[in-house]
Amino acid sequence: MATPVGWSQGASGSVCLAFDQLRDVIESQEELIHQLRNVMVLQDENFVSKEEFQAVEKKLVEEKAAHAKTKLLLVKEEEKLQFALGEVEVLSKQLEKEKLAFEKALSTVKSRALQESSKKDQLITKCNEIESHIIKQEDILNGKENEIKELQQVISQQKQIFRNHMSDFRIQKQQENYMTQVLDQKHKKTSGTRQARSQRRPREK
Repeated sequence: MATPVGWSQGASGSVCLAFDQLRDVIESQEELIHQLRNVMVLQDENFVSKEEFQAVEKKLVEEKAAHAKTKLLLVKEEEKLQFALGEVEVLSKQLEKEKLAFEKALSTVKSRALQESSKKDQLITKCNEIESHIIKQEDILNGKENEIKELQQVISQQKQIFRNHMSDFRIQKQQENYMTQVLDQKHKKTSGTRQARSQRRPREK
């Protein structure tokens, strides 16, 4: 007997074994009934005593009752089997539906994971580019800062030189002013002496 689709091997095996046993019992009972009928036919042909006939008839009735009981049990077992097969079919369809839903969800998750991984790689690459750019800018800034420091040193030196020049210029200017004042005073003194002499000469005449 073939195992129904979706029916577990253990459950189907036990049910099939029960059916086979019931069918064997029914076949044995039918064979016994057939033999009893042959015996009754032979008894009809060959006269038997009443007691023997009643015993055989009683045995036949008992066998018929057992056969009917076994057949009823077989019908009930077949009904149970059909009900179980119906449940198995429903469960199989539900399982298939859940399997498809799981595979679809798994595919979606894998696709999202690949997209996120791709985005992550892109972000890492972008961050590395930005970091490299920042390092280059820092190097440029450091170079500019060094240039500024050098320029500040040069400017400081130039300022110091300028201060020294201004100090020398002031000293020179002061010296020139002093010389000018001395010369002016000397010139005035000389001019006054000459004017006095010129005034004296006419009086002497």
